[in-house]
Amino acid sequence: MLRAMFTFFYLSININVTRILVQKKKFAYHYIMKYELETIPVWDSFEKNTECPLCFLYKKVEKGFIQFFLGGSVMQPHIRGKVNKLGFCPQHLNMLYTGGNKLGLALMTHTNIKYCIKILEDMEKKMLPNKWETIPSNKFKKGIAREQLNKYISLLKSFSPTCYCCEKLKIALRHYAYTIVHLWKKEPQFKKMLSNSKGFCFSHTGDIMEMVVEVLSGKEKNSFLLEFIKLQKNNTLRLEHDILWYIQKFDHKNKDKPWKNSKDALPRTIQKLSGNEFK
Repeated sequence: MLRAMFTFFYLSININVTRILVQKKKFAYHYIMKYELETIPVWDSFEKNTECPLCFLYKKVEKGFIQFFLGGSVMQPHIRGKVNKLGFCPQHLNMLYTGGNKLGLALMTHTNIKYCIKILEDMEKKMLPNKWETIPSNKFKKGIAREQLNKYISLLKSFSPTCYCCEKLKIALRHYAYTIVHLWKKEPQFKKMLSNSKGFCFSHTGDIMEMVVEVLSGKEKNSFLLEFIKLQKNNTLRLEHDILWYIQKFDHKNKDKPWKNSKDALPRTIQKLSGNEFK
């Protein structure tokens, strides 16, 4: 059961790195991405008929990752090692804190703070005051001491922008984006479902287009992008019409007029623009 949960939530991506010798006395690296097809979740997300299927999948997988990090993974050394290096962003730390397993989070946090103590102890040993006093200021600017200081500054600053959960979510969404493009190519029924959908938020629009460029041939690429851009444009116009009527409803002249499709226009438009789902 634990292995199955790990396989599902801890979506992995296989990256084969092949070193190619180029005749210009250089080595080039060719990265071949192997994506797992996730067809059932993708079909389900389109059946929900939301403003962005990838936003729906993101929330679903995010919830799964939070459960994973608060489950048996807290006892796995390699997971704790990843948490030490990447940490969690404020949003995911808050979700972990309210996720119902404070002991699990405390175990990860304890390991993480011990890692921070090691960094500080290492800094203390290598940057003792008597060592600094023996280095002239002109050498400090360009010498080893400055490089050492910059190393620790970079290490400490790296705690802020990284998040292990965010990194795993990016990988999961790449799988889903690949699956969407694959199904468009292979399944006529899905192609029709995509063309009748509400499109994607602008953030995930970029993810889909990036995947199209990566995996489709020239002719297929042009065909997909022409349909896709038209889909996005039509749905953006639809939302603009809805949000405009939402605004006009605040005019006392329109007070008794029907809302049409505009009652939830504001959260739907915000999601389309930002990728954040509001309820």
